[in-house]
Amino acid sequence: MQKECKCGQTMNICLRSVIYQGKVEIAHVPVLTCESCGRSEVFAAVKPDMTKLISQLGSKPEKQYIRFEEISEISHLMVAVTDKEHRHESVGAILEERINELLDMLLLARSLEDDAWKRDVTERLSQITRYAMNTYELKL
Repeated sequence: MQKECKCGQTMNICLRSVIYQGKVEIAHVPVLTCESCGRSEVFAAVKPDMTKLISQLGSKPEKQYIRFEEISEISHLMVAVTDKEHRHESVGAILEERINELLDMLLLARSLEDDAWKRDVTERLSQITRYAMNTYELKL
């Protein structure tokens, strides 16, 4: 995943830790970085999740460590794809496995009538869907 930087060079995506207010370390945030000029920006597909997290933390957060892949499905998938354990699996297979895991969780949440869990899993599935719909053109 790449993007053209304002300086004209290519920005590459990587997983980084982001420090918020000097107290909160947010690990595994997908960030686009330009090696030429040093410019960095949070990957657009996860900006809404990062914005929501920061608003929840407030302006005076306590010192803490947050794994962003537990909040963002895009981050979760990127961590899985870069994990040595999955190095022989295709991105499509990893994506399919995660969708199946989430669908299984949704079935369990429904059977337990756990509305909060259903909302969480549904949001996670919609994160994947939004990203997939923005990434690939559907051909009819």
